[in-house]
Amino acid sequence: YLPRLCLLQLGTGGEGVVVDCLADKLSLEPVRALLLETEMPKVIHAASQDFEIFQEIFGAVPTPVFDTQVAAAFLGMGDQIGYANLVHHLLRLEVDKSSQMTDWSLRPLTKRQIEYALADVTHLAHAYEALVERLEEKGRDEWLEPALRKLEDSSRYVIEPREAYKRIKIRRPKRKQLAVLREIAAWRERRARERDLPRGWILKDDSLVEIAMNPPRHEGDLRRVRNMNLKSREQHELLSAVKRALQLPEKEWPELPPRKTGPRPDDTLVALLQALLKLRCEAFEVAPRLVATKDDLDALVAGKPPAALREGWRHEVFGSVASDLLNGSLGLTGDGAGRVRVLEGK
Repeated sequence: YLPRLCLLQLGTGGEGVVVDCLADKLSLEPVRALLLETEMPKVIHAASQDFEIFQEIFGAVPTPVFDTQVAAAFLGMGDQIGYANLVHHLLRLEVDKSSQMTDWSLRPLTKRQIEYALADVTHLAHAYEALVERLEEKGRDEWLEPALRKLEDSSRYVIEPREAYKRIKIRRPKRKQLAVLREIAAWRERRARERDLPRGWILKDDSLVEIAMNPPRHEGDLRRVRNMNLKSREQHELLSAVKRALQLPEKEWPELPPRKTGPRPDDTLVALLQALLKLRCEAFEVAPRLVATKDDLDALVAGKPPAALREGWRHEVFGSVASDLLNGSLGLTGDGAGRVRVLEGK
């Protein structure tokens, strides 16, 4: 259901240690105290999955955190640069990848596997120092700070069964169908946690959608659902969840997600904005997804620029020139050498 914590690597830049989290009678309380101490920065690469585990076993996430993958995106190193590529880019060092497919739950670990694991933190402190230096040189430490603080929001890593249905895509649902989907998705969430299995091993998303669209009344109806491999007791529990949903009064049904209103944005204008965004982000050396999303571009074309693009660094990087493009005072053209350049208007 959740990734299993098998090994924990900790490093200071001067030394590194590997903690065998599967060792008998091992207490992780000293690690918890270290990670939740609020003065010393905790440097982690691609922290989100680690934070799901920490939230589960410690009831909190480390703070303050510095995610080297997120920081690298603010320096134009790509949206999700891998650790080995980051180390090579910043420190010109090669990280051995030969053990990356290791099953870390198996014991004993070989010396080579332990050395591979240590490499994850051996260079991390030095990569952190290099990133901080570059961020300060470019004046981007203030750009990064809100993104790092967002990572520390523990609510991102707490899974509420009653909210699980919001992650499942259902085309043009009705409120009553959402009520059924909410109940059965919550049941699946609880069942997956109890059995410590991935959600899809209990019941796949498309099966949940099928049940929500055509609620079964008895076990015979369930046989018509695709990929239905539930035990008899689980089928009974699922039918009970459906029944609970169908008995809810209308006022307790979930609200429909907000629909986009107005005419569909002009795809050509959106494509022009995407090209401009790419150009500007290359010039400023920042990952495009940190500046604007596809929804942001749609909103710009619809004449409803998002607040984030109307002020601050995103306005400087993209918001202001996007407005110029849309009002005709700026254009895009070829430069005769196979590249695109910005053409200033009158």
